[in-house]
Amino acid sequence: METIGPVTRRNATGPLRRLFWSPETPRPALRGRFWSYAYPLGLLALCGLGLAMGTNLNDTRDLIVIVIVIMTIGALLPVVLTLRRPLLAWRLAFVMLFVGSLEAPPKESWPWNVVQILAFLLVLGRLAVVENSSLTIWATAASLVPVFIYTSRANAWGAALLLVAIAALGDIVHRRRRTKALLAESEELTELERAKRAVLEERARIAREMHDVVAHHMSMIAVRAETAPYRLGDLPDPARDELATIAVAAREALTDMRRLLGVLRSEDAPLTPQPGFAQVDDLIETARGAGLDVAADLVLPAAALPQTVSLAAYRIVQEALANAARHAPGGPVTVVARAADDRLELTVRNRRTAGPVDGVSGHGVGGHGLSGMRERAELLGGTLAAAPDGEDFLVHAELPLREATPE
Repeated sequence: METIGPVTRRNATGPLRRLFWSPETPRPALRGRFWSYAYPLGLLALCGLGLAMGTNLNDTRDLIVIVIVIMTIGALLPVVLTLRRPLLAWRLAFVMLFVGSLEAPPKESWPWNVVQILAFLLVLGRLAVVENSSLTIWATAASLVPVFIYTSRANAWGAALLLVAIAALGDIVHRRRRTKALLAESEELTELERAKRAVLEERARIAREMHDVVAHHMSMIAVRAETAPYRLGDLPDPARDELATIAVAAREALTDMRRLLGVLRSEDAPLTPQPGFAQVDDLIETARGAGLDVAADLVLPAAALPQTVSLAAYRIVQEALANAARHAPGGPVTVVARAADDRLELTVRNRRTAGPVDGVSGHGVGGHGLSGMRERAELLGGTLAAAPDGEDFLVHAELPLREATPE
């Protein structure tokens, strides 16, 4: 309990120390077309107010010219500083509340010039907008000190209400801005977490599908190794033992992969054979039945596609058609497949009818659908690009016809 007192006092007096003594980090300059015009016009207005204030002081107070100039500059300079250094601006304006009362005529209701009063209210309001509530409270309380010192009791209470109202209004604006910033930050974090989760789910889905392909290959290895002694006739005993070892290792690997699949497969994951590029025609017919205007030009090599390439190509076309139906309903879609050299080129082009694509939304850009397509292409050593192309949206993938060997 001994530390509670000092900690509480430090928390309470910390804003007060910062108000008067702590250094201030300059705030970024306000930029934009509006401010490019506002800066020169504001300086021109301040010059006019400065001349009016200087003339008034010269007519009403018995001061030398240099003091009048200092008082005028000291009253208006905080307005210039408040854009980037609102704390420094308030400090200077606070000091000028004492200096600005020099030689004030007793018959005047206020010991300060009207221009100085308006400038101070602007500085206090700006400070309340950009600083936290505790510092604003200290600044408002400190500002009331010269008010009650140099003005009558009736005027002091009226001015106090005005200062408190200005500070409260600025603090409300500050709180709303902070709330909006926190909500935006929270929403951004939520979107990032959602995107990460979607990527992980897509990778798990790819892993489940790849398991089926690899499991088929492992089963073939085990079967061929077990049946080799019967198919090949006379084999030396060392060869039979080696084949038996290979068959046992393949069966064990297949069992481990099935256990892995049990971890990756969700409860609602279908237990059906994985599709291949041979089923793209059926996919296109289904899309046409759903109302898409799809034209297909598919030219494949004479040899069968590797299973992993065939599956990846099918999924890429499936996702591209789904994006076209979701984001550009009614627009024409073209699916082109070409086998060139040692790679398969896939191109899906559709007319954009749902507005421009901004790189984050509008056509699934940045969504886990595009991420999944890219993951599949890169897994095989291929590439995938998806971007607007004039009035169209283009998905182009290149997949190697020979499966890459891991280094």
